[in-house]
Amino acid sequence: MHYTAENLLIRSDDDGDTGVFAHVTPQRAEWQYLHMTARRLNKGMTYKGSTSDYEFVHVILGGVCSIKTSAGTFERVGRRPNVFSGMPYALYLSRNTDFEITALTDGFEVASCWVETDEDHPARLITPADSAIELRGGDNASRQINSIIPPGFDCQRLVCVEVYTPGGNWSSYPPHKHDVHRVDAAGKVLEADLEEIYFYKLDKPEGYAYQRVYTDNRSIDAVVMAQNHDAVLVPEGYHPVVSAHGYTTYYLNFLAGSAQSLANSDDPAYAWVKAQWQGIDPRLPIVSPEMEKEA
Repeated sequence: MHYTAENLLIRSDDDGDTGVFAHVTPQRAEWQYLHMTARRLNKGMTYKGSTSDYEFVHVILGGVCSIKTSAGTFERVGRRPNVFSGMPYALYLSRNTDFEITALTDGFEVASCWVETDEDHPARLITPADSAIELRGGDNASRQINSIIPPGFDCQRLVCVEVYTPGGNWSSYPPHKHDVHRVDAAGKVLEADLEEIYFYKLDKPEGYAYQRVYTDNRSIDAVVMAQNHDAVLVPEGYHPVVSAHGYTTYYLNFLAGSAQSLANSDDPAYAWVKAQWQGIDPRLPIVSPEMEKEA
């Protein structure tokens, strides 16, 4: 595929009703690993399926659910009403696992990602206590990263984080890429070859963010405007983001590829900015365990 602004951006088809409102497939993206959906359920509605030959992560975006699986039952999963009101809950499931998610609140939302696997790993509930907060960058390139499935998690390929970027700030900056698998003499991964999905939410419905995706040789060089519930594909190349002034941008990142890693390389043309940063934006963190309330 020749990637352009038109095919790197997958617009949401959210009409406010229940059901799937965002969807990415390898066929649509023309890559190998990542599948993703986001769906909404009202109280009492269920989403059921089987992981088959895939490992899954279900990230609770808002609301509370119960999840019955052939690997165990998980009661009252989730707590934040929405992603701007608290820390994440998620459930990792390995291959050949049946699951049934039942919404316990109206407007329940869950984002699911899955990738093919040939390994077995234990099911694991990820709670806010498991989600490390990192404040990354500096000045108006500051952002908050919440780990959900970090490198080193007991799975084969999946990596998942959520990122909060205050209005007017840059994120995924300086521009970085992860599209070549490189290791040092000791075998340490210096850069992994990863596919990546950015799934967006904005704290106000009219908000937006701009994202550029570009390669060194400019075989890809596109700028897209992402709005609420849009997905942006990053098959390769650098991929910085800027959040519109006055609007907090959230994006959920799913990654998979040559290693269960986030090893990357900065664009050397912009890496110098790191030495200029004076401190972290005082608006951060956007969310923390202290702000959470029972739903």
